[in-house]
Order: sequence, then structure tokens, then C-alpha cells
Amino acid sequence: MQGELRIEETTQRKSKPDTANLSFGVYMTDHMFTMDYEKGKGWHDAKIVPYGPIPMDPAAKVFHYGQTIFEGMKAYVGPDGDIRLFRPEKNFERFNRSCRRMSIPEIDEAFVLNALKELIKVDRSWVPSAPGTSLYIRPFAIATENHLGANPSLNYKMMIILSPVGAYYAEGLNPVRIHVETRDVRAVAGGVGEAKTAGNYAASMQAQENAYGAGYSQVLWLDGVHRKYVEEVGSMNVFFRIGDRIVTPALSGSILNGITRDSAIHMLRDFGHEVDERPITIDELFTAAEDGSLLEAFGTGTAAVVSPIGEIGWDGKTVQIGGGETGEWTRRLYDELTTLQRGESEDRFGWTQTVCSAETTQG
Repeated sequence: MQGELRIEETTQRKSKPDTANLSFGVYMTDHMFTMDYEKGKGWHDAKIVPYGPIPMDPAAKVFHYGQTIFEGMKAYVGPDGDIRLFRPEKNFERFNRSCRRMSIPEIDEAFVLNALKELIKVDRSWVPSAPGTSLYIRPFAIATENHLGANPSLNYKMMIILSPVGAYYAEGLNPVRIHVETRDVRAVAGGVGEAKTAGNYAASMQAQENAYGAGYSQVLWLDGVHRKYVEEVGSMNVFFRIGDRIVTPALSGSILNGITRDSAIHMLRDFGHEVDERPITIDELFTAAEDGSLLEAFGTGTAAVVSPIGEIGWDGKTVQIGGGETGEWTRRLYDELTTLQRGESEDRFGWTQTVCSAETTQG
């Protein structure tokens, strides 16, 4: 299988960015993890090496058939100086589910999680500690066989790269305007919507550009068959507070099983709220908005954690939610999830894992 993890540290360290002006995904750390797969040999040659380009043949299958998957997670520096990960084992479980759907060989989850921790230790000085900042982690796998035949690749490369990122909300937790997409669809049950694969994101970009042009921040996706059931908002899972209950679309095969989604459901129930995972139509949503029972709405995802929704536009109609302000339940969820992730509150769910302690963080 993988064998031992080799570490080759760079001799040319990069200059680090100003943590007060971090953007998302712009700066990369000094090192990366790589591992190769060859049919008959399995995953092998696992190593941490200096960050840099990878040589690729123009006939590599990833370029032609989109056989690729990825994940997204974060590491945080807590007030005690320790670096923590938030539910990373769930990300690698989902990584393997995506592998299965895209005919990519599965990884040894425990081995790769340990490799990630070693990578963070090597680049620990890159993990920002300013309020709202974090280290974004991008594991991914690509098909590398040089063959134009339309069948699964015989060779793959898995990598993990790291990027220090700033606060998602530059000006606070403000509700966004979203547009219900009625023409394009993101995914369908039986397709690859529940896999974290590049094609899903490419398919969403046209509708997202159209929404931006109309003055909206995000797209609210409907199902691809009936065009009436709410699925996701942008690249996030979506929640609605209707009366005294929270409703979120049930996982149907076309919706990504978000780790933040699962965490939000657990935490909301821990608060004492009823959470229903069920189909919800756009008609039901607008009826609730018009009769005043739609009190809050928000998306959940790794980048934003919780993103409040203040307005929805659909079929020429616009409804405001909660007076366009961030709701009480939304704000509490955001506050408690982010403080738990950063080690600022008790981890009563056992969701965080310490990568290295304060004594080694500044090494």
C-alpha cells in the first residue's frame, strides 16, 4: 500500500502574506502532500515535498473526462495556541464516497489523515491566528493515465495543498440575496451531485454569473426532475426556520452530504430545536414567507460555516426573510460552531482533533 511517509523540506521558504489582508485560496504554503496510484501496485510513494507544479501529459484523462474529486476543510489556531482540525475523519470518509462514485481507487483514510497532520506540522508557521482566519486544506485526486479511451484511468495522483485564508465575512455576518434558478440544474439523483467532483461546480457557474448580473449573491438550486424541490444554495447546504422548526432538504442522491450540514443539525438539536430533514418545495417556501412563518434561512459550508439569507427572488417575486436581518438561531449557530472549531469553547461533541500544541506551533 502506501508504505512510509517521506518528508523532503524546502530549502527556499516563501515570504508569508499579511494576515490582515488574506483572500480565499490565493496564497499557498511551502509544502504539499502527494501520493500516486498504479493498477496492480496500489497507492504508493507517499511524500511531503516542496510546493510546486506537477508535470502532466496533455492526454491525461483528468483533462478529457473529468475524473477528479476534492475535499475542503480547515485548521485553526485556538486561544491556547494549539492547532486543531474540525471533524477531518468525516472529510476523508466523504472523499472515499466520492472516489467510489467516480471510479477512483479508495485511499487509506487513517494513513492520509496522519499525513495531513504531518504536513500541517511542517507548515505550522503558516497557520494564521488572527480573528476569523484559518488554514484552508484542499485534498484532491486526479486521473493521470495518458490515454484518450473513455474508461476509468489506471493511474492517479492524490495531493493535499494548504492555503492561509481570511475571514469569509469581511464586514460581519450579513444576510445575502439569493436567486432561485429555474432553467439550469446543478445535479440529478443518480448523477454525481452527492460526490464532491469538479464537474458539479463547473455546471453551476453559468447560473451563478447570471445571478450576480441580476444583483444576487447566490443561486438557490431546485431539483433537476420536477424543478420544484429546493436542494442547495450556491455550493452550500440550506436550512429554513419555519415557525418553531428547522427544515433542511433530505439527502436525495443529488445533494452533497455536508460535514457542516451534519454538524449544524446536531448542534441545533442540542439547542432544543426540532430539525426536519425532508423535501421542501419552492411554493411551500414562498407561502411561508408570505404568511410570515419563514423566520430565518441560512446556508452551511466549510468556507462560510453559516451564511444567513435575507432575501429570495423567484419567478418575478421577491420575499424578505426576518426583515433582512440575521436571525437569532442563525447567529447562535454561527457563534457556537466557530468558537468550537477554534477551541474557544468546550468540545462537547468530540469533533476537534489537535494537530500540535502551542509549544510546537511557533517552531
